[in-house]
Amino acid sequence: MTEEGENLAAATNAAADHSHGGLGESKDLKSGSGSRANRRTGFDLESFPEPTGREEEWRFTPLKKLAGVLSDAPTVDETVTYEVTAEDAVVVSSLAEGTAPRNSVLQPADRAAVVASKNAPEALYVQVPADAEVADPIRVDITGNAAGQRANSHIVLEAGPHSKAVFVIEHRGSADFNGNVEVIVRDGADVKVISLQRWEDDAIHVGQHDAEVGRDASYKHVAVTLGGSVVRLNANFRYAAEGAEAEMYGLYFADSGQHLEHRTFVDHNSPRNTSNVLYKGALQGESARTVWIGDVLIRKAAEGTDSYEKNQNLVLTDGARADSVPNLEIETGVIEGAGHASSTGRFDENHLFYLMARGIPEKEARQLVVRGFLNEIIQKIGVESIEESLQEALENELQIHGH
Repeated sequence: MTEEGENLAAATNAAADHSHGGLGESKDLKSGSGSRANRRTGFDLESFPEPTGREEEWRFTPLKKLAGVLSDAPTVDETVTYEVTAEDAVVVSSLAEGTAPRNSVLQPADRAAVVASKNAPEALYVQVPADAEVADPIRVDITGNAAGQRANSHIVLEAGPHSKAVFVIEHRGSADFNGNVEVIVRDGADVKVISLQRWEDDAIHVGQHDAEVGRDASYKHVAVTLGGSVVRLNANFRYAAEGAEAEMYGLYFADSGQHLEHRTFVDHNSPRNTSNVLYKGALQGESARTVWIGDVLIRKAAEGTDSYEKNQNLVLTDGARADSVPNLEIETGVIEGAGHASSTGRFDENHLFYLMARGIPEKEARQLVVRGFLNEIIQKIGVESIEESLQEALENELQIHGH
């Protein structure tokens, strides 16, 4: 494209006064709706009243079930336990409120994130030194010990310049969990963050994961949600400089009664960076519900951007519902490319026919189609033990309704 090409958002947002620094630029409150650039962020809880469900960011969410995590309440002792497993080179400590680099990247974008920040006096801090290559995944295992009991969490993951590491955050057990994660990817670093939501059926989880990706760095965020009654996860990233590559992948499988909601935001706030977002989900059972909201903002300064986002949903039974809303906002036409796509549907009967014509029974053929559909995301994880565990978990999911 040329300068005279598309300038899609300029007219719409001409009256909006906003900066181009992306998420976490300052702690001052930003307010507004419509353009993602004007979405409210900040640390003042009074500026984020209890949602009613009429707000754009809450209209898909079952708010009655989230009362326990949206209230301004402290953590109940021993509701969750944390276990960090890491090589000796990795530094594990804590950060009090106001201690750098805490809150240098993450700025709360809804009431839940503000509440989590306010009620987590100590943040878990996991730091990979510059130039270090950590061979084994750094694991943060979070186990809920009490259904209906409140836990607030804040985790800061930092990868020094030219380091390489894989972080795995796994959630199990039962709790009302409100968790923030901020990821700092320094220049030239190669970082992967894998967030596994494998809660029990009565768990509630809301969370915001924000990352800032440095010059010539590589960042990959993978969210896998299989458990929990209600899970609502916001995953966002922006860039500190040019030349970076960032990706977000997601996999979710909703059963009857589950509400699994994922929201992504890619903030192209600097030039010549690339991004790719791909989320896939399957649903089975009466009242199974999934939501995916994807936002990509290409700011005026982000010339040379190359960006794409896609969400695909496979509905396996009657009564299940998937909502999918991709949003793309472009403030400059001088880009390499940008696009988005969304699809929700049932099995491709041609695929079933192809397999059954080769002697594969219908039940097994359906299972093969679902496995193939979701396996694309599992392969992005790159940790063999986790991939095997998830494939086994999906097999169990498919057996529930015989699909």
